[in-house]
Amino acid sequence: MFSHRKSIAGALGALVVVGTVAGIGVSRGHAPSPVSVAQAADMPSAATEVDVATVLSQTITDWQSYSGRLEAVDRVDVRPLVSGTIVAVHFKDGALVKKGDSLFTIDPRPYVAEVDRASAQLAAAQARASYASTDAARADRLLADNAIAKRDYDEKQNSAREAAAGVKAAQAALEAAQINLSYTNVTAPVAGRVSRAELTVGNVVSTGASAPLLTTLVSVSPIYVSFDVDEQTYLQYLGRDRNAAVPVSMGLANETGYSHQGKVTSVDNRLDTSSGTIRVRASIDNADGALVPGLYARVKVGGGAAHPAILISDAAIGTDQAKKYVLVVDAAGKVQYREIQLGGLHDNLRVVTLGLKPGERIVVDGVQRARPNETVRPNMVDMTDAAKSAA
Repeated sequence: MFSHRKSIAGALGALVVVGTVAGIGVSRGHAPSPVSVAQAADMPSAATEVDVATVLSQTITDWQSYSGRLEAVDRVDVRPLVSGTIVAVHFKDGALVKKGDSLFTIDPRPYVAEVDRASAQLAAAQARASYASTDAARADRLLADNAIAKRDYDEKQNSAREAAAGVKAAQAALEAAQINLSYTNVTAPVAGRVSRAELTVGNVVSTGASAPLLTTLVSVSPIYVSFDVDEQTYLQYLGRDRNAAVPVSMGLANETGYSHQGKVTSVDNRLDTSSGTIRVRASIDNADGALVPGLYARVKVGGGAAHPAILISDAAIGTDQAKKYVLVVDAAGKVQYREIQLGGLHDNLRVVTLGLKPGERIVVDGVQRARPNETVRPNMVDMTDAAKSAA
């Protein structure tokens, strides 16, 4: 009886061993067998998908970027040149005016009266001069016949000269009165955009140091953009030939690109030693009047000879302490770490001065997921599109 029970227990033990080897779980938790775990460890993991773009090679001209402000070529503070009461305002606030257009009218009646008075004085002076001239001519004839004393003759000649001088003085007084009369019509000294009327109809204005501001006027096109450039840019682009046309591109604060083109028109005569910069001014066309003085401007200054360059998207660049690098993907999809040296920006693309060759493929999206010496699944994209998305 005991021997029979022992044989049954041995058979059950063998069954348990066979079931374990076959991968049959005997516990309620159904634990995986060592064989299945080893098979799962040997299976290759799925390759990481990353966006990859081909390095671009283009011929470019170097540009340097700066910040500046727009300035009007002409800015005029309009003030009265004669005293009087404003009787008319001839413009709307913010309107475009031409040179010579009427802006204000100061009561002209006192000045019309002054012109009339000066005209009368001139007529009287001319009459006296005519009489004195005739009298002097008569004295000439009498002197020839020795019928007049030399003293009387000199008096006649002197009276004629005084009368002629009186005519010139009267003419000058009349011209001054006419000028003052013309000042009652305040006109635009330059073409441009006028500000608001600081004084309106009924206000009395005066001249001199206390003359009030009537309005301001700024020219529209062209317009200046002023900015400070560093010493290296000045030496490289601006200091060699002052007569050379240096191109400038400008963009506003709400623009991503540089939609306005112009050229440098003036460079200051000294370098600011405290900041290491020099003031530069460029002229920009503003035919539509959209640009106004005071706006913030992003400026690019270009120069030098065109040269070939390697261009990539900033999104592809990684930072390793003080180093810059990219991840290059070879034909087999394997990732390689590549240290690079960078230059400036060109149309949203970064110039690479060392470390890459034309035609190589780099990771532009997914740099954090890719690892050197790993195999990835590349998804080809355009480098320019990648740069626009990053911008």
